[in-house]
Amino acid sequence: MRSGGARLRRWVARARLSSLRTTFTVSFAAVAAAVTVLVGFLSYDAAARLVRVDQQTVFEGVVQDLLDEVRHSALTPADFATADADGGPRDELIRPSGTVVQVLGPDAAVVDRGHPPLPVGADDKRIAAARPAGQLVEHRDVDVGDGMYRVATVSLGDGRGAVQIAQEFSDTEDLLRELQQRTVLLVGAVVIAAGLFGWWLARRITSRLVRLAGAAEDVARTGRLGIQVPVAGYDEVARLGRSFDRMLGRLAQSEEDQRRLVQDAGHELRTPLTSLRTNISMLRRIDELPPAARGELVADLAQESRELTDLVNELVDLAAGQSDREPLQRVALADIAEDVAVAARRRTGRAVTVRVSGDTVVDGRPGALQRALSNLVDNAAKFDRGGSEPIDIVVTGTGTGTGAGMPVGTGTGTGAGAGTGAAVRVEVLDRGPGIAEEDLERVFDRFYRAPDARSLPGSGLGLSIVREVAAAHGGDPFARRREGGGSAIGFTVSGGGEG
Repeated sequence: MRSGGARLRRWVARARLSSLRTTFTVSFAAVAAAVTVLVGFLSYDAAARLVRVDQQTVFEGVVQDLLDEVRHSALTPADFATADADGGPRDELIRPSGTVVQVLGPDAAVVDRGHPPLPVGADDKRIAAARPAGQLVEHRDVDVGDGMYRVATVSLGDGRGAVQIAQEFSDTEDLLRELQQRTVLLVGAVVIAAGLFGWWLARRITSRLVRLAGAAEDVARTGRLGIQVPVAGYDEVARLGRSFDRMLGRLAQSEEDQRRLVQDAGHELRTPLTSLRTNISMLRRIDELPPAARGELVADLAQESRELTDLVNELVDLAAGQSDREPLQRVALADIAEDVAVAARRRTGRAVTVRVSGDTVVDGRPGALQRALSNLVDNAAKFDRGGSEPIDIVVTGTGTGTGAGMPVGTGTGTGAGAGTGAAVRVEVLDRGPGIAEEDLERVFDRFYRAPDARSLPGSGLGLSIVREVAAAHGGDPFARRREGGGSAIGFTVSGGGEG
């Protein structure tokens, strides 16, 4: 049933993308059709108008020449009856446009029949019997044989007859109809080609969306965030794919961090919980134990409960550091260092000094920075069990330079600094046993405890919180062995924390 639901969702997603592809194709074809139809219509109209006007102009010119000739010369039907080898009036009428000439006698009888013969109507008979020369009657759209003609009849005067001239226009209309058909076919071909090109272009564009949608469906169906997202090109679809890929990467990293945190926390919680269960089971026989054993059991329970409380508190602090929404504000790290020193003196009874140089004001989250610095001081107090020398807190403003401080894993040298562009360097110095060379790389890992420190109280989360806070403020943690014994552990803070 679940598989059927997944197939249905994939089908719906593909149908939506197919609808987008169809919409794009139809739109592209519609625009191309509209433009092609408009251009074709205007082109055909202009060509047809030009051809018809030109044909009409030629015919009107022939008619005007005939009128001029009969008005200025006394011509008879015999002058137009046959073609003259030297070029007579009949030839002058036929040559310009291939007109048909038919000559009528005084009684409107056909003296010389045209090819094809032209019909003679009542108006034509009246013109043939007219006294004035050059009277005109025109007939349009006359059906002669298999064609349509324009016919004009001109009187010769004094009742001598008339001359009919005709021009066929049906062949021109046939030509224009053929042009119209070809234009329609061309428009149809362009529309089909535009539709095919639009479909190809839409398929090319939406194919990446289909693959991206498939990747999103796979993530939603399987819950796996490591799915490869197809990314190609540099357009908006490619940008969407890259953004989706980066989002999946960050989600996968966050999921991995949460998984590791839960696993590590579960592992670390087993030891104190097991010890507590063992000691609690001993409480059932506490009356049977000697007084010394009772006191040791109660002290052990108190110590383990404190360690368990510290571990839970640090887990909460670490989780809060990953999703901290404390707003950024201008904060002086020198003031934070003074507050931490006062609290540490009261809590541990140790001498804690603060040394400040340069400008220590940055954009940061004061709560997180105070928690990180407190962890460093508590770590120093825990390992420097002799307490003969004070714990030093050194806060150095480095401006916009390359920063100061030693990156994680450096040796006993002074170093050039960690965190390019760091503005402030915070360092806590102690005279404890120091950190072994092989442990410098791992002191900021979660739950990591050096072999010689596993017997001491603590959860191994304090320095990992320092690393999280430093990273959230654009800096880096660092640790090194101090000359003369002891350790120097701290972090850098950039001029502006991450938003």
